[in-house]
Amino acid sequence: MHSIPLSILDLVSVREGHSNKDAIQDMTGLAKHAEKLGFTRYWLTEHHNMPSVISSATSLLIGHVLQHTDSIRVGSGGVMLPNHTPLVVAEQFGTLATIYGDRVDLGLGRAPGTDMQTARALRRTSQETTFSFPQDVVELQQYFKPLDQQGMVRAFPGTDTNVPTYILGSSTSSAILAARLGLPYAFAAHFAPTHLQDAVAIYREQFQPSEYLKEPYVIVCVNAVVTESNEQADFLATSSTLFYLNVVRRTEEFLKPPVESLDGLWSPFEERAVKDMSTYTLRGDVETVRSQLLAMKKAIHFDELMAVSYIYDQEKRKKSYTLLSEAADFSSLS
Repeated sequence: MHSIPLSILDLVSVREGHSNKDAIQDMTGLAKHAEKLGFTRYWLTEHHNMPSVISSATSLLIGHVLQHTDSIRVGSGGVMLPNHTPLVVAEQFGTLATIYGDRVDLGLGRAPGTDMQTARALRRTSQETTFSFPQDVVELQQYFKPLDQQGMVRAFPGTDTNVPTYILGSSTSSAILAARLGLPYAFAAHFAPTHLQDAVAIYREQFQPSEYLKEPYVIVCVNAVVTESNEQADFLATSSTLFYLNVVRRTEEFLKPPVESLDGLWSPFEERAVKDMSTYTLRGDVETVRSQLLAMKKAIHFDELMAVSYIYDQEKRKKSYTLLSEAADFSSLS
């Protein structure tokens, strides 16, 4: 058996009692740590109008991480394409690829990553741009092709950079699109687990080889809290639980330290909603998480695992990824 390729998704969360600058320093430190561990890629999200998550200027953060690392792939998980024109995205990522070479990934999402009022402020149009997502993806990819394949409007830099693109999603419709376009597919099971197995199956069944990809490629993103003991993992994971409770309540609290007990902190409805949202969570010591990974690998045909961690203490967060890499190493198993 082989090890599972591992990657990281980072929302750049602001911890309670810490500043925005601290969050960016946390991001940079974790990216360097991931590179030392041999992780495949480090992706940044795009969110807006959320004081507790400061990944709004995604391309700038990607550039910052690229500047402070040497080999790990860095990209977007993803650029929410309805918020941007394809030409601007091509120029931004073409610039990154011109500076940093073949280390840049462009993950594309259909949702705005915010509320609709903020989405309108971003795009400054009343047009519903999510419906044009498939056409926008194709237009964007065109800008990365050689100069002799361009039309009158071109992206400089961007032309002939061939930045690899990925379709992100949490539904079967995104799986169908990724399959039809012959692109790699990343599923957001860390917060929207419901359609994971169906989406992966549909993507693999309907995949059409393209100039970009000959065989289907699936990245699954899950939550991860890996520590020396199951009890410590349960404790540290309460920060993640409180983060998702924040999402359910639509409140704007910063990432909180772990708590000894969640009793009295949520209603039965909120508890059920949070647990449903975080269904795909790797939690426990190395052996426990290895068992969870083996079961997940048996149930879902994925090629790469991307993990997101809402651990408050940054040294424990780094340690969690170190132990996750141990758990994902199956080479010693018969």
